[in-house]
Amino acid sequence: MSKEKKKVIIVEDDLILNLLYESYLERLGFETEGELVYGKTAIETAKKIDPDLVVMDISLEGEIDGIDAMLKIREFSEVPVIYITGNSDPYHVERAKETDPLDYLTKPIEFEDLKKSIQKHFSSNS
Repeated sequence: MSKEKKKVIIVEDDLILNLLYESYLERLGFETEGELVYGKTAIETAKKIDPDLVVMDISLEGEIDGIDAMLKIREFSEVPVIYITGNSDPYHVERAKETDPLDYLTKPIEFEDLKKSIQKHFSSNS
């Protein structure tokens, strides 16, 4: 019986970064649902596909940012989240903590940065 791939949703409003993270995650063996640029779409997608991981930018298109989107997702899911953001200021870091993130990475990130964050969680929970 083949082991089902873990699903990840990528929420990033920069298309080039979105594609980069998608390639990183696929190299790590994940099935990705990318090209999400709105917090509202991220919430709807999380409800629909019940992902194993969310990779979330904080600054997004639309009315709600990535932290607000995760707070809404937390109402129905404990899915782990990794924030990848250019916002490393204390205000955003503190707000992000409310969602109990797996990690908070500051752009630019490399493949190894994401790999380490993911391994922290999935190696201890597999």
